[in-house]
Amino acid sequence: MSSEGMLPDDDVVIRASALSKRYRLQARPLARLREALVGDRGDGRDLWALSKVSFELRRGEALGVLGRNGAGKSTLLQILCGALRPTEGEALVVGRVAPLLQLGAGFHPDLTGRENVFLSGSVLGLRRSELESRFDDIAAFADLGLYLDQPIRSYSRGMNARLGFAIAVSVEPDLLIVDEVLAVGDLLFQQKCMTRIQQLRDGGTGLVFVSHSADHVRALCDHGLLLRDGAQRYFGDSEACVDLYLKELRLEANQSRSATGEDATPATRESAVVERQTRGTLRYGTQQVRIVDVRVQDEQGLAARELPFGAVVQLEVEYESTIDAKWLNVSFLVRDETGVDLMGSMTHDEGLELPEAAPGDRGRVRFRFRNRLRPGLFGLSVAITQIPPDRPREPILHDQIDGVQGFSVPHDPDRPVHYKFDAEVEAFLG
Repeated sequence: MSSEGMLPDDDVVIRASALSKRYRLQARPLARLREALVGDRGDGRDLWALSKVSFELRRGEALGVLGRNGAGKSTLLQILCGALRPTEGEALVVGRVAPLLQLGAGFHPDLTGRENVFLSGSVLGLRRSELESRFDDIAAFADLGLYLDQPIRSYSRGMNARLGFAIAVSVEPDLLIVDEVLAVGDLLFQQKCMTRIQQLRDGGTGLVFVSHSADHVRALCDHGLLLRDGAQRYFGDSEACVDLYLKELRLEANQSRSATGEDATPATRESAVVERQTRGTLRYGTQQVRIVDVRVQDEQGLAARELPFGAVVQLEVEYESTIDAKWLNVSFLVRDETGVDLMGSMTHDEGLELPEAAPGDRGRVRFRFRNRLRPGLFGLSVAITQIPPDRPREPILHDQIDGVQGFSVPHDPDRPVHYKFDAEVEAFLG
């Protein structure tokens, strides 16, 4: 249930206590009808879509909700929005809630975008006078041009997303609930959404954010909630939640390979660095071609843990194959302390063709780039894939290791870097 009244702690926008939602599954339609009419439960069984989920969210904080399909994410959001009632437990929600759960939900397909602004805004609790005063801002954010006066049925999914998000954030809610909307639309729209969400958070709006993007959760959220088969797996720091989620995905991938008879642990000799970084965890990929060594070096090829701004960074990756493999591709990503991808490249994009490999063959790749990063700590993710020329968008992932190496960039008072990544820019008069 939800409540518009203030909780004892005025900073709290959500307090969920042992939230549970049960559905009754019947094998036959007639059995469902008998249960509804006379209460005969028959031979059906209970399905707990959500089980004993508890957490608290304060004003200005953001909660990222992670989990596989069927984990209970949508059920949780519907309860928080008041669209579902929990079977057990309760959810107290303070203030105005702006849900964005499904693209175009509530839009009338035969009405224009302009007409749907007033229709959806009224559903969210805004008076017509309020919508009229905010209409120009909504239209500017959605950026639909002449389509604003066309029927919604002519809109693409991305256009639906832009209009739906623009309306939801216009109500200046106490709680914004967003379900995967950033997965649709172009990059400019996603950046606008991220900026607007941060503005709302700065103003005290709480955010519940569902996404399969680890980077979005890391960048936006203070807390993370991991659900698995309806049960609460973890609630706490967002970075730790993302790490646990990714580890579970890797575990499932490796278990799936074992079930199909694939060799998940080929006999390869790894360096101490790779062995240490991956001990106790499982990696992405088939492991048929496996990364066995990763080194961070300076321009002279010497091992380096600290690299000043402007220095040449050399990354050396060694791999070993257990199969006949061609079209191999080695890639890397540099990530900051929050897990956001800053830069990277791959041999495929750089035009470097790797030799075909036979079982037992080893290969080595070196990347070089000039350090343009601000002072701080940075981690490296390295991967090896196959990119078939007839299916370039369907690479085969053989091995990926996140956080296998790292390096630091010291502060230089003579050359301050104000942004995460400093591009080479010329400044001149006239």
